[in-house]
Amino acid sequence: MTDPALDAETFRERALTTLVTARDRTTLLTSCVEEPDLTAQHSPLMSPLVWDLAHIGNQEEQWLLRAVAGQEAIRPEIDGLYDAFEHPRSERPSLPLLPPAEARRYAADVRGRVMDVLERTAFHGTRLTEAGFAFGMIAQHEQQHDETMLITHQLRKGPQALTAPDPEPVPLFTGPAEVLVPGGPFTMGTSTEPWSLDNERPAHRREVAAFHIDTTPVTNAAYQAFIEDGGYADERWWTADGWSHIRRNSIGAPLFWRRDGRQWLRRRFGVTEVVPPDEPVLHVCWYEADAYARWAGRRLPTEPEWEKAARYDPAGDRSLRYPWGDADPGPEHANLGQRHLRPAPAGSYPAGESPLGVRQLIGDVWEWTASDLTPYPGFNAFPYKEYSEVFFGPEHKVLRGGSFAVDAVACRGTFRNWDLPIRRQIFSGFRTARSAAA
Repeated sequence: MTDPALDAETFRERALTTLVTARDRTTLLTSCVEEPDLTAQHSPLMSPLVWDLAHIGNQEEQWLLRAVAGQEAIRPEIDGLYDAFEHPRSERPSLPLLPPAEARRYAADVRGRVMDVLERTAFHGTRLTEAGFAFGMIAQHEQQHDETMLITHQLRKGPQALTAPDPEPVPLFTGPAEVLVPGGPFTMGTSTEPWSLDNERPAHRREVAAFHIDTTPVTNAAYQAFIEDGGYADERWWTADGWSHIRRNSIGAPLFWRRDGRQWLRRRFGVTEVVPPDEPVLHVCWYEADAYARWAGRRLPTEPEWEKAARYDPAGDRSLRYPWGDADPGPEHANLGQRHLRPAPAGSYPAGESPLGVRQLIGDVWEWTASDLTPYPGFNAFPYKEYSEVFFGPEHKVLRGGSFAVDAVACRGTFRNWDLPIRRQIFSGFRTARSAAA
């Protein structure tokens, strides 16, 4: 159901703003390095940046020009090259990809035509166009690839290419270490958020027992205590698969960290620096997050627990759009949109805390949960099953919240992300929980 207070012109303006914001970011990420860096593969886990650029244009063409507007294909011969399911990332450098200049012209051509479509589209009549869903989906898709390209920049060797101001310094957080979330039912997911994706739907009631959750994400200082206590060398804290994985790959610290004498250094977007103790830990896989939680005598929160901590307002007995309420994200609420190239210190953004007092649930770092990615009761794949359905199962763990690299259009209290439990190049951290009855 669409909010009746929002009319077609409101959705048109929102679609325009989010598409322009996404393209500005894409341009920044693909113009700050020279052509060899655009065509190179900086990690077998990632695509060449020029693949992402043309893929963004191709998806936009397929959904907004062909599916919404019914237009003929501009470049049908390249559809296969930019089909993410046809070619794994490791193979993409060997494909006959569009060179950077041609990729830019193609994406710009598509965008010019989309602006004409946007002006005359009626935001009703089909599920794809209702409330501008297809435009919102494409803006989210581009922003998700912008986050992917930012990961590529983090993996890229060489001098610094991106800059951004640091978050505002804040006093050391001295509030309570954990928050009690009351037991009982709450509404999980959404049936009303107009641009929500299929795996967030439908809204349904979920029963959660009372539990405690960390007020802020786990910090680098806390994680260093796990390392110094021999956490990576003690099999007791690891699942069998996790233990096997870290031993096989000689993992002994978060990705991009290295020890220098008595201190830890990290590489961040081409700059080497001392690991800041008060920032949320970043670039840890699910196995590492789970092991830390066990070492701390706690556990990772389940996905329903995380969402209840983020959205439940006991005063009104309802679920909010965001931890701070129903208003769209502002700079006072969360660290989003690549405004900074790092997480903010733990305890930042008091205006963004949940009604129960949990902070930084949105932005800064994606947070691993204990849960596998599964469909909600009544799930229906839309508009294509490859977005979510093909990933359901125990192979993928759910992350919630969104990092500093996530744009506001692709981030909300119901948004679900997922990845393999070994992934560390993503902007992932975590917080821990414990059952109230324990």
